[in-house]
Amino acid sequence: MKQSLTAIIFGLGALAACGTPLAAQGVTTLEAITVVSPSVANQAPAGTFAMPVSALRYEPLVDIEPRNMAEAQSDVTVRGDTFENTGLKVGALSIFDPQTGHYLTELPIAPEMLGAPVVLTGAGHAMDTMNSTGGAVAFGWRPVADAGLISGALGNAGLEREEVYDGWAGSGPQHLAADADWAHSSGNGTVPFGDFHFDRADARLEWVAPRSQTDLFAGYQASFFGWPNLYTPFNSDETENLQTLLVAANTREDLGGGQFVEAGAFYRRNKDDYAFSRFAPLGAVHPYQHTTWEYGAAIGGTEEWQGVFLNYHAEETRDWLRSTSLTFGPYHSRSLTKVSLVPEQQWPADGGYVDLKAGGTYDDSNRARGAFSPVAELSRGWNSSGLRRIYASYSETTEMPSYTALDSSPSGGLFRGNPGLGRSTSRDSEAGLSGSLWGWSGQASLFYRRDDNLVDWTYTDGVFGRSANPVNVDTDGVELVARRSWGLVSVVLGYTALAKEAHYLGAPVTASFYALNYARQRLTAAFTLVLTENLSLRLDNAARIQAADSLRTTGGNDALLSSLGLSWHPSGRRQLELSLQVDNLWNSAFQSVPSVPASRRQLSFGATYGW
Repeated sequence: MKQSLTAIIFGLGALAACGTPLAAQGVTTLEAITVVSPSVANQAPAGTFAMPVSALRYEPLVDIEPRNMAEAQSDVTVRGDTFENTGLKVGALSIFDPQTGHYLTELPIAPEMLGAPVVLTGAGHAMDTMNSTGGAVAFGWRPVADAGLISGALGNAGLEREEVYDGWAGSGPQHLAADADWAHSSGNGTVPFGDFHFDRADARLEWVAPRSQTDLFAGYQASFFGWPNLYTPFNSDETENLQTLLVAANTREDLGGGQFVEAGAFYRRNKDDYAFSRFAPLGAVHPYQHTTWEYGAAIGGTEEWQGVFLNYHAEETRDWLRSTSLTFGPYHSRSLTKVSLVPEQQWPADGGYVDLKAGGTYDDSNRARGAFSPVAELSRGWNSSGLRRIYASYSETTEMPSYTALDSSPSGGLFRGNPGLGRSTSRDSEAGLSGSLWGWSGQASLFYRRDDNLVDWTYTDGVFGRSANPVNVDTDGVELVARRSWGLVSVVLGYTALAKEAHYLGAPVTASFYALNYARQRLTAAFTLVLTENLSLRLDNAARIQAADSLRTTGGNDALLSSLGLSWHPSGRRQLELSLQVDNLWNSAFQSVPSVPASRRQLSFGATYGW
């Protein structure tokens, strides 16, 4: 029976009343190295070791569409965009997946090395990221702590995982630091032929000075996983075999008075061997093998000049592709450049300030004409409690198509490309506020986004496979986030409502896999409850009413997804944590991506020892 959002909200309230809250900021003796996201309760998954995407599973301002578990393959979306429109920033650098966008979160970085994820939208997204149009998720490099951990877990469906992390930090205002991580997990999967094995090894060298931090990083991750209908709706048992190498350098210096400069460079190689059928004869060549190489550099910051703050950012990337199947498009290498300059003026006002940003960005490529995009934001802030800030902004962003959309065969195969695709443009208008009321703190925003020539993957009756189609989409939305703590209980609530109107420019469309696969309403609720001095309970929830899609075969359009975590620190051994975790607590069959089976309930028992 179809559930209403009212029933879902009532169910979440009942859970909270029964004392099953979860923690956004739980009590732990491993705080120096634990992943910290103030918007979710369970920082790590039940099914594998934590990855940067793990903290996004219940993030109120981000939606993910997983295949297998979130850490196997997740499409990250912001404000109803698609997996190819979302950006990812690490330090000063925009790192994206030039092949398809499905591998955006293939980052071989231990989350212990990163700060909390920050969701960029509107003017902030336009100024500081490249080649994304909906929004971006940004991570900073966390300073190395003199601490470490060893962790392991066992669970149903043959799950086993191990991880070792260690950090060393020197002393004094200027010092050298280093940390390293190794992690492994494997299992049979929660559905037949959903087996996986993941391995990650990474290390970092860091130099710390009183007002600066410089990081040198190298990491490698190998991921194999299977899943029925992984990318196609043809009842085939498919597999992915990925190897990702990332080398990066980043430095940031605080200049005082709100001024800073940050710069970095990176190299990323991603190898992908996709098999439509894992039961193809031994020795048969998989027809979908791709390798992308990407390297780039960026510099950005804020500096004062004659009483005006100059917000600036510049970056360039070059990437190229080698593929057994993506051979039909106009090019297999490219360069992308973006420069932004947005002056900012601030004036004192009664009890606060008025701030105006106005400037623009310029995107260029050796494969398309350049594009100038305006950026403007007006805000009013207050120094007292209560209403802290209101703002209104307008910004434009552009993006080049991925190699899979551009270079797949336009006339046959599982994935049909479009060699005529060009630069897409997004225009974002929004207004919002933030502050506190009755003990709650939070933020709210209203937005309208117009995407022109956005690339969607669609299905048409009588056509085998899916096709890359340009589409113009109008998206209206509202976002609300609220949080409060009562000492032993912490609550974070989020609500997003979206409405879309699409006009396809290419072939007739029967159904959309991505652009029109979105939650019309989504409610997140994260609870943390400290039961005793030694025992804490965490519960994450996401309730959603999904837009109808004829490709969705099971699970309906409404869903309640939850993750539960219970942790115990034995008296006298506070460095030891014993845990019980459950993902997909209610064993929901909801298909986040139409036609792709849901990952079912995963249970794990773990132990972590920290020092």
